[in-house]
Amino acid sequence: MTVSTESDVSKFLNSIELSVVGRKLGEVARIRDSSLSGDLATATIELGFPCSSAHEAIGQQISDAVRAETGAAKVEIELQTRITRHGVQNNLKPIPSVKNVIAVASGKGGVGKSTVAANIALALSAEGASVGILDADIYGPSQPHMMGIVGQQPATEDGKFMLPLRAHGLQVMSMGALINPDEPMIWRGPMVTSALSQLTHQTKWEDLDYLIVDMPPGTGDIQLTLAQQVPVSGAVIITTPQNIAAIDARKGLAMFRKVSVPVLGVIENMSTHVCSQCGHLDAVFGEGGADKISRDFDVRLLGRLPLDARIRVQTDSGQPTVVAEPGSAIATAFREVAWQIGAALAAERVDHSSKFGTIVVEEQK
Repeated sequence: MTVSTESDVSKFLNSIELSVVGRKLGEVARIRDSSLSGDLATATIELGFPCSSAHEAIGQQISDAVRAETGAAKVEIELQTRITRHGVQNNLKPIPSVKNVIAVASGKGGVGKSTVAANIALALSAEGASVGILDADIYGPSQPHMMGIVGQQPATEDGKFMLPLRAHGLQVMSMGALINPDEPMIWRGPMVTSALSQLTHQTKWEDLDYLIVDMPPGTGDIQLTLAQQVPVSGAVIITTPQNIAAIDARKGLAMFRKVSVPVLGVIENMSTHVCSQCGHLDAVFGEGGADKISRDFDVRLLGRLPLDARIRVQTDSGQPTVVAEPGSAIATAFREVAWQIGAALAAERVDHSSKFGTIVVEEQK
């Protein structure tokens, strides 16, 4: 294309595919202003997702592309970040002070969902967003342990709303912070769904860009409650490469689609095992599970995460990898997944509330 006017510059900028997320700039950003005057091209770009550690690389890519297209001797690119609120289910009001709720779910247990949710939340925070994490696994809350806040209990200022706990820069709420860790949760469905609603709506979240909800595995009462009562902007599905995990992950993905919650993509956890002695990579859980889900459901593969003993050790100690070893290759993998999630949500321009259907749960006779 021939670039000669401000409009041409903006059009060209929107067409650039950002290498860090594989999406066109126009999908995930807004061109606030741009100009081309003589040998100088300038632009101020508002990214819709947090990626502060990638700003230099993004700026360089855009500058190189503009220079090659326009012939400008000097290119000045200013990157800003503005995370906006996205559409939720119909008839649901947004949670005060929370822009976007992202559900992290899996079809079955044992795929590392809570560990991934914790590190994603920390990565989004490290990249510049204000983030909270809600532990919705009522029967087996693990976030207090992972965040190193076991024994802490939320305070209240007015007797109505709980103040979230704080850990590693995150706002945290969990049933695990309200009960004895050794006390079993012998609750029926209505009590569980009521607890989830209270944890969500009676926590005084403070100006969050993202609230990451660590879901329990499956497609039961809690998942339906989330779809009916919590304003969700998008869902992320966690699986491992093996067929058994992928089969159940497909069910979880299909459930979110039935209730018109956009699925932002799939994350393949424990994709390859990293030998602690020699660094050899081994696909101990097989290969291809997430790829097949991505193809069959036309959703993005947001990333692959390794099976590494350090992730388990660090999470068990209350210092998840993103904060324990922020410069490591594993932490980098979590940050790249966080970029993908943020970019996927930024690309959701449509208000999905009009598509929300009524869920009817019929009792078998």
